[in-house]
Amino acid sequence: MVDHQAVKQNLEVLIRARYPFVYIQTWEETRVVNTVRDILKGQSTDRSIRRSAYVWSLTRGLQCLHNSGGDTFELSPGRDISPDTAVRLLESIVKQQEHAVYILEDFHPWLCTQNKSANYAVVRKLRDILPILNSGEWHKTIIFTSPVLVIPDDMQKEITVFDYPLPNADHILSSFRSIIEQNGLKHQLSDGQLRELAQAALGMTLQESENAFSRAIIRDRGLTPAAIDVIFEEKKQVIRKGGLMEYIDSDVRPEDIGGLDVLKKWLQKRKGSWNVQKDGFRLPAPKGVLITGVPGCGKSLTAKAMSHIWGLPLIKLDMGKIYSGIVGSSEENIRRAIQTAEAMAPCVLWIDEIEKGLAGVGSNGDSGTSTRVFGSLLTWMQEKKSMVFIVATANDISALKPELLRKGRFDEIFFVDLPNSMERRTILNIHIQKHMCPAMKSLRLDEPFLSKLTEITNGFVGAELEAVVLAALFDAYAENRNVVAEDFFNAVRNTVPLSVTQSEQVEALRDWASTRAIAATTPEPAEAVPQTEPQPKRARKLYF
Repeated sequence: MVDHQAVKQNLEVLIRARYPFVYIQTWEETRVVNTVRDILKGQSTDRSIRRSAYVWSLTRGLQCLHNSGGDTFELSPGRDISPDTAVRLLESIVKQQEHAVYILEDFHPWLCTQNKSANYAVVRKLRDILPILNSGEWHKTIIFTSPVLVIPDDMQKEITVFDYPLPNADHILSSFRSIIEQNGLKHQLSDGQLRELAQAALGMTLQESENAFSRAIIRDRGLTPAAIDVIFEEKKQVIRKGGLMEYIDSDVRPEDIGGLDVLKKWLQKRKGSWNVQKDGFRLPAPKGVLITGVPGCGKSLTAKAMSHIWGLPLIKLDMGKIYSGIVGSSEENIRRAIQTAEAMAPCVLWIDEIEKGLAGVGSNGDSGTSTRVFGSLLTWMQEKKSMVFIVATANDISALKPELLRKGRFDEIFFVDLPNSMERRTILNIHIQKHMCPAMKSLRLDEPFLSKLTEITNGFVGAELEAVVLAALFDAYAENRNVVAEDFFNAVRNTVPLSVTQSEQVEALRDWASTRAIAATTPEPAEAVPQTEPQPKRARKLYF
């Protein structure tokens, strides 16, 4: 969890150390202003800093914020978007004879031109005033705030990027209580329920969380426990607008997955371990698991079930959306995705088919962008302190770099093999019950039927077993009759499983996993391997 007091202290250190330029990427300008105000008042270290605070925007001009929180007054308005406006602003900052902190809102359009090249006039002026800010008589720090990170190459050594996190649960809870107090709302929610609402709003800006809270009050004509549903709806919108991640509503339960008993037990043992406060236990929060195996065997389904097992929100990260054609945008996208995930902690972060998102690592085709994104992801996975449990799934394990597979990135690597006979029987029963309908009333789900169906589906993956059930239903539907056992057997005969069409790849994956991964299922006596080729001089008969 992010320590916001430490954030204040770190920013104060930069101000006291006379860092000339600090860049804060954030949508929350008001929070930044309040943070600077608190620092100057000494609320971070009980030592006030004798500096004035100024805020500038193109529409309001330069305004002074009195440390007492009084009114602001305008010094230099201007709405000219030419570089001359920025140059005059910097000149006025240098001329002021006082110790001060200057917060420049949305200054980034003057740092770079539309084609992303440096705006020479402004960059040159910044470099000209650098010695004055560093060692002049008056102590001054300029803080740039913007929703996007735009730093010209010419200024990369002079501008310090400061990480400003989204609000934590305490900030959001304080905001909620202020809304309740200001509106004189009477409610029956306990402090624990209010904190649960604040916890649900993690990952949102303070303004977004306040909007959701207010919407819930208006919708229900008061404050009720149902407010959490509105907050989750708003959170889905926020994550969707970001374009990088997706909030997954998962209703998949462990019993909806046939087999994988070893993986399920591993997850159950670690349920709630990140909240352990008992004497005698010093348990770190689990980092994550990598699930590899044959396609269609339930890896993605397992990721969804983890959210239900642990009672945590599930966020899906699309690695393909991380990469952007704009220089520097891909690295910024991964930072933004990490920041959002950490703000929502505790949560489960699902990275599906991770090998495809990291396919370009080590090549020079993208000028090293994939390598930098990969490096940022690795560093975070190794060093993260917040409870963001990563569930990565991969079909082609050979495409992943060794650095990702070593201990410290993931807690374990699980291999999901072709389902054994017990798992196939369970999976078939799950899908038959799922699609149970009046047309199946005459179907006898007795031992002989299930045993035969389990036996003849040897080598089928979970997705193919579901397809068998659906094919049987479609055959009966097309002939407008009830479903019979023979429909299932015909569907099996008309299916060539993946274990046959890609037998070499399946065996290679099994060989790799035999010594490098943990089997997600308790082994049972080996079954006969399905034929990898049709028998010679025998045509496969189709049953229509």
